[in-house]
Amino acid sequence: MKGKDQNGSAHPRLDHVEAWLFDLDNTLYPHSCNLFAQIDVRMKEFICDLLGCGTEEAHRVQKSMFRAYGTTMRGLMSEYGIKADDFLAHVHAIDHSPVPPNPMLDEALGRLDGVKHVFTNASVEHAEKVLARLGVAHHFSSIFDIVAADYRPKPDPAPYRKIVEGAGLRAGATAFFDDIPRNLEPAYELGLTTVWIRTNTEYASVGEIGPHIHYETEDLAGWLAGVAGARGEARSS
Repeated sequence: MKGKDQNGSAHPRLDHVEAWLFDLDNTLYPHSCNLFAQIDVRMKEFICDLLGCGTEEAHRVQKSMFRAYGTTMRGLMSEYGIKADDFLAHVHAIDHSPVPPNPMLDEALGRLDGVKHVFTNASVEHAEKVLARLGVAHHFSSIFDIVAADYRPKPDPAPYRKIVEGAGLRAGATAFFDDIPRNLEPAYELGLTTVWIRTNTEYASVGEIGPHIHYETEDLAGWLAGVAGARGEARSS
């Protein structure tokens, strides 16, 4: 289904969609930027300092927390009582320069009518830096981050409901994009249209591929441009 729906259409019209929710990391920018490699190191440093352990044990704890709680931070909050702000400040103190400007994405978002929001397990500060690097910040009405989600990360259903209700969105007229299959499941259950951004990262292996994924693509900018074009042609015909 690369870049296609289940009927094989490479450029679905999605005429019903009036709002667009985008995950941030490895979704709005390509996973080849590998920002997570930096974040991963910072997480291990935080865990080493917290537990007084070595890197190998920190890696085990980190992955265990992620798989059990959705994010490493949520697990550390639940089991070790850490302060979320301390964790977020530490792990996102990275070099964002590997994220290049993306004029194709900028153009595609500009052609795509409808309100647009970022929905991320990261922080607003991190998201703002990424969007600035991409050159697409002006397209987004809001950033719904882990703090706005009451520190309940995707795929916990609660933040999905909160952003839909808080932003005044109609679930049946909203599309959600994410690179992790299991993060699309709550969106599907709410009635959102789901788009999986396929990558070869370890993240992308979390969750099953199934009917909760309506569309998939490896090229977000190209796919959005196709959708915008198809919707424009439909309106002019």
